[in-house]
Amino acid sequence: MKGDEIMRYFNEIPDLENYDIVVGIPSYNNATTISHVASVAAKGIREMGLKGLIANSDGGSTDGTQQVFMETNTEGVDKITLRYNGIPGKGSAIRLLFEITHKSQAKVFIMLDSDLRSVEPWWIERLAQPIISNKTHYVTPLYLRHKYDGTITNNICYPLTSSLYGIKIRQPIGGDFGVSGELINIYLSKPEKTWETHVARFGIDIWMTTIAINESGKKPVQAALGAKVHDVKDPGKHLQGMFIQVVQTLFDLMIEYEHIWKNVRNIENVEVYGSQPSQVVEEIKVDLENLKRRAIETVSERKDRIGYLNQEIVSKVLSKGTIDIDDWIEIVYTVANKYKKEKSEDTVVDLLGFYFARVADFVEKTRDIDTVTAERILEDQLARFFEKKEEFAKKW
Repeated sequence: MKGDEIMRYFNEIPDLENYDIVVGIPSYNNATTISHVASVAAKGIREMGLKGLIANSDGGSTDGTQQVFMETNTEGVDKITLRYNGIPGKGSAIRLLFEITHKSQAKVFIMLDSDLRSVEPWWIERLAQPIISNKTHYVTPLYLRHKYDGTITNNICYPLTSSLYGIKIRQPIGGDFGVSGELINIYLSKPEKTWETHVARFGIDIWMTTIAINESGKKPVQAALGAKVHDVKDPGKHLQGMFIQVVQTLFDLMIEYEHIWKNVRNIENVEVYGSQPSQVVEEIKVDLENLKRRAIETVSERKDRIGYLNQEIVSKVLSKGTIDIDDWIEIVYTVANKYKKEKSEDTVVDLLGFYFARVADFVEKTRDIDTVTAERILEDQLARFFEKKEEFAKKW
């Protein structure tokens, strides 16, 4: 949709009362989980004593998701469900939720994934209160996660975003966020063509976080939310599309905010709101041999395209199906530089096989250690990304 079509579409949002808070739940065929998320959100809103609206933005579910949502007992908390238009994807769903929040004049918007099984009523307070108290415009989640959960976050979004912008946000694409009404206005002011990119898909989270860091005027806050239990995907089997959409968006933002990150000389910690509960995270099993095989096959398929990469590193990946931290960082920065020149999705795909190899290397080296010890490896990876940043910036 373009221009006046967009305006007509958003004008179709029914007139809304003014609310203190909107909790938005994007969905697509989530009939088995959305009622739980909605009812817990309603309880969290009531416990805060706020006038709230729970809004569902659906992508055309065929399993009765919207009906299940509307039949959920939210005990007096208003709810609305609408089907979004535009490119099918999470970002398009969230754009509609932004518009609903804007129309309701809510001070704070909370976004919750529709497949959450671990959401608690107190999550609403954790994600909302730092905004209500004017401490920040943006709250990111801080979860307790298994060492093999969040592989795109761990290996590129967390270390690269933190290194570039000097703000250490552990879960920049976590899925559950708090956003102020003022920041939503900034999001909605972006050019229409934004919603014709991967921002309309899985690029939305890194887009939101990066804009919040660079344009909101206040440092984000992290909310301690405990364990996140949701529909986990094996990185070697289910995450190819998400990886491409997230990383291309990240690279586009690097180009847009070059004038900022080139001048960043240190990394600041971000305040954590609340204390983490003591919880045990679910075990996640990863098919290591499949990851190695995917790495070798994917890099081999790109062999004629990736002559610009360090061929010694390429040969090692083709031989072992794994890549260590320093080689991974060199490949990421080299591909980012290539993307700046070409702005082609094909360039992002050049990185995919090395991502499989990086996850394989991490899994192989952490099989016999606990999550806390594995986290130290990820922190070392972040430090080395930052060390290499200045050298990369000179080539950019």
